[in-house]
Amino acid sequence: MKKFVTIKDIAIRAGVSINTVSRALNNKPDINPQTKQKVLQAAKELGYIRDLNALSLKNGITKTIGVVFEDSSNPFYAEVFKGIEYCARKYGYQIILMNTERDYINEIKAIKTLIEKRVDGIIISPTQFDSDDISYLVSMNYPFVILGVHFENSQLDEVYSDDFKGGYLATKHLLDKGRKKILMINGYMYKSVAKMRYQGYVKAMKEYGLKPYHMVEIEEGYESCFNKISELKDLDYDAIFCFNDVFAIAALKALRTFGKTVPEDVSIVGYDDISYASFVHPTITTVKIDKFQEGMIAFEILQERLSEKRDKPKQIVLDVELIVRESA
Repeated sequence: MKKFVTIKDIAIRAGVSINTVSRALNNKPDINPQTKQKVLQAAKELGYIRDLNALSLKNGITKTIGVVFEDSSNPFYAEVFKGIEYCARKYGYQIILMNTERDYINEIKAIKTLIEKRVDGIIISPTQFDSDDISYLVSMNYPFVILGVHFENSQLDEVYSDDFKGGYLATKHLLDKGRKKILMINGYMYKSVAKMRYQGYVKAMKEYGLKPYHMVEIEEGYESCFNKISELKDLDYDAIFCFNDVFAIAALKALRTFGKTVPEDVSIVGYDDISYASFVHPTITTVKIDKFQEGMIAFEILQERLSEKRDKPKQIVLDVELIVRESA
């Protein structure tokens, strides 16, 4: 079993007391500079690594945050995580990442695990299947930030994008292109993002004097969308507005299997502007979210809580923009 170097080992090597080693390692002012240098040199020679667990027991701070994502393999969350990680390094925090696979039970378990690990705070992108776990965090007065979704009539720290505007922009673009039979492949409507994007879709259709054509709710993932498009191959539509770019790429591939061309036969608009959207052919027209910024802001909001600079809830809504490419 690995034996870690202790401050006692350093004290023996440097020929000083344990208390002197502690003062030197914690950069206390009441220590002779030469003695401090001697201790630090001994620590370096022995390969000393600070025991953060012991430190957290002493002051109740772990300098660790928990991040709970629905699907860390999704390129969207990968880019958001970069923003979180950037700020974590800036403020000297470590990250524990938990993946729920969009399962509410896994979400509850993830929160429990992070609390057991005594993380200082949590950034969570919840499934919104239920909100009991969020209510639990509130009841504990635990610092946390909701990322990517919005709870109506809530007093929570949140950062999310203007999904209503995004749904509107995507649909209006298709209508401006002369498309009228717009199929919407959506996520589950209990999620704020799916609900608001659908509301934007409805608004744009009404402005053109049209009723919403057809909307289906499916589980997120490439295969779910591919299979649903295949099921709907006999439906008469001339455009698809997809909940995200993974759906859009799946729709593109599915349409090809039964001889449809994009955008000639069917136009496609995705959402999120993940990197893969510009790699496929034709490239995907999509609604862009600044994912890196969303991650950064989520951490900054949490940091304000941790440093007690703010006690009132903060909710930031990020703007979106339409990125026009070849698919529509």
